[in-house]
Amino acid sequence: MNKKSIEIINVVSLRGPNIWTYRPVLEAWVDIGELEASPSNTIPGFYERLTAWLPSLVEHRCGVGERGGFLQRLREGTWPAHIMEHLMIELQNLAGVQTGFGKARETSTPGVYKVAVRARYEEVSRAALVMARDMVMAGIEDRPFDVDAAVSRLRDIAESVSLGPSTACIVDAAADRGIPALRLNSGNLVQLGYGARQHRIWTAETDQTSAIAESISSDKDLTKSLLRSCGVPVPEGRIVSDIDDAWEATQDIGVPVVVKPSDGNHGRGVSTNLTTREEIEAAYRLAEEEGSEVIVERFIPGDEHRLLVVGGKMVAAARGEIATVTGDGVSTILQLIDTQINTDPRRGTTEEFPLNLVLIDEDPAVLLELTRQGLTPDTVLEAGKQILVQRNGNVAFDVTPLVHPSVAAAAALAARIVGLDIAGVDLVAEDISRPLDEQGGAIVEVNAGPGLLMHLKPADGEPRPVGEAIVNHLFPGEDNGRIPVVGITGSRGKTMVAHLVARLLHLHGAHVGLACSDGFFLRGRQVERSDGANWQTARRIMMNRAINAAVVETGFRAILAEGLGYDRCQVGVVTNIDPKASLPDWHIDDADQMAGKVVRTQVDVVLPEGVAVLNAADARVAALASLCDGGVIFFSLSSEIPVVAAHRAEGGRAVFVRHGGIVLAAGAAEVPLIDLAEIGAIAAAKPARRAHMTENMLAAVGAAWALGIAAELIRAGVKSVEFDGVTAEAVAAA
Repeated sequence: MNKKSIEIINVVSLRGPNIWTYRPVLEAWVDIGELEASPSNTIPGFYERLTAWLPSLVEHRCGVGERGGFLQRLREGTWPAHIMEHLMIELQNLAGVQTGFGKARETSTPGVYKVAVRARYEEVSRAALVMARDMVMAGIEDRPFDVDAAVSRLRDIAESVSLGPSTACIVDAAADRGIPALRLNSGNLVQLGYGARQHRIWTAETDQTSAIAESISSDKDLTKSLLRSCGVPVPEGRIVSDIDDAWEATQDIGVPVVVKPSDGNHGRGVSTNLTTREEIEAAYRLAEEEGSEVIVERFIPGDEHRLLVVGGKMVAAARGEIATVTGDGVSTILQLIDTQINTDPRRGTTEEFPLNLVLIDEDPAVLLELTRQGLTPDTVLEAGKQILVQRNGNVAFDVTPLVHPSVAAAAALAARIVGLDIAGVDLVAEDISRPLDEQGGAIVEVNAGPGLLMHLKPADGEPRPVGEAIVNHLFPGEDNGRIPVVGITGSRGKTMVAHLVARLLHLHGAHVGLACSDGFFLRGRQVERSDGANWQTARRIMMNRAINAAVVETGFRAILAEGLGYDRCQVGVVTNIDPKASLPDWHIDDADQMAGKVVRTQVDVVLPEGVAVLNAADARVAALASLCDGGVIFFSLSSEIPVVAAHRAEGGRAVFVRHGGIVLAAGAAEVPLIDLAEIGAIAAAKPARRAHMTENMLAAVGAAWALGIAAELIRAGVKSVEFDGVTAEAVAAA
């Protein structure tokens, strides 16, 4: 480059655990060219421009470790790539996509840096990357930069791609429990857990939500009939065929009544406290527009309530509030709605607001309510006169602690009668702290897929941990939704080890998914012959409900280019690291960098209750033991290697060869497993490959031992092993 500019030369989306962190990140390679000689403290006015645009950068602690740390670095002098990292983070934070992690590192190519930032949503992070570059250049060149426009654009992108608040709270609660999550589409379909242990959610519906129950709940008349037959209090009413029938039903029931669609939701098309034929006619037309049929039912005096039932228990409750305005003798009702109701900061048009705006043009029920009172939107109210604007909606005032036990029990019974595992039970009562029968209260609807925002962000009262309740319902007790995952990497031998481990798991009774260089295997059957040692194939295994154990091979290049295809593993195997290992096209220049930046990823993701299986004879691999959150099993061709002896002295486990046989050792205790001569595949191997094949066998035995497979079964498995499922190239590579 021959001018001061920043070029983004490559962008890599790391969708799984990677060399930077456990979470997905966006990695950008940026060439700052001649700016390498121009740190921030050498550019007049740069600090002032940047902090004026983004004063919230003061919260960034950076490597200094305290508030204002990044600004200190900016004053003292830092480089554009590092600055871009922090701008990417802050722009996303301002757009509502909370981002905390970021790194910027030099490569061996002068002027070229790798910038990595946590990417909750890739599309948002990619846009933020370009904006960060443009902002840095604007600051350097003393040009204006429209921060508000940039943040607004990011917010729009985030709204189009992010999970909804109900789904997000469930996913966050799962993360707190250590339960992995996979997003299955661009919407709110999410898998929690792996393989056969998974559950799926779609907003507040789960794979345990019955389709029959959902259909019942959408038919309000059928729902009431079922509830009534089981003794649950419901208002008298019926489906009507036309306006005349609606008036006839009203006369039979007695005024006041409610008119609503039989299959509507979110309170749309519902009119309450109706007493005249004119009101019935208008309400009928409104309900007819929102649903396929119309119901007329007895009006229950009191406040609207929504009780959330999860797994047969009430976990949250919210109360509605009517909307009113008070005249000032000057303003029209429309103006009063805008100034007295819609100015409430809790109201808005998006899901982040607990209360909706009152918009007459978009809510015919508001206009109907005014008409009933002989008013229009343009009526000027006399000073001090209060009128009702909206009866329904805004059920967002938390009353969970006030709910009477019998009311909670009635709501739970209603959900159970309909058959819903998660239900929003709507009831009307004057006092939620008293039994329904004492006050003539009743349950009016049971809804599938209820919104959770009213409980997560109530307009008043305490937020309720409803996401946690749903996760605990799907994964009771200590269930974390995980299947045994064995991750394998190394310079060579990893494909052979993957096949061996998959075979031993199969003999153990598991339905195994195997992703390796030979292809994609499900339960011993080869599904695809193309290279399956990648993120995509691993993800396919994790999605498969028939699989209760997974074996995944991942090469060094795949770790750098994609990240791992799972978040954590029970067993992580590292076969070896070639002393000449390097990937210069990825700025990994030698074996030490390969070990310390790339291979360590496989060890970093081992669960605390898991095990790393490491080659003790390879010093770089053995050194990774200190990075493991779980236990360690060393394997080697000799028991005399110092690292093995030291590990055993501390009670650690090892697999090695002594006197021509494989030995399992735990501390001082030893269990002879099998003589190598009894393993036909090794005995028949050419001498030049025999040592490597034996080493791979030891790695597989160590992984099987770490998985809790009995020594007798391991012995039988390795004794009868045949490499008919392994390509000649894989065996030769061993």
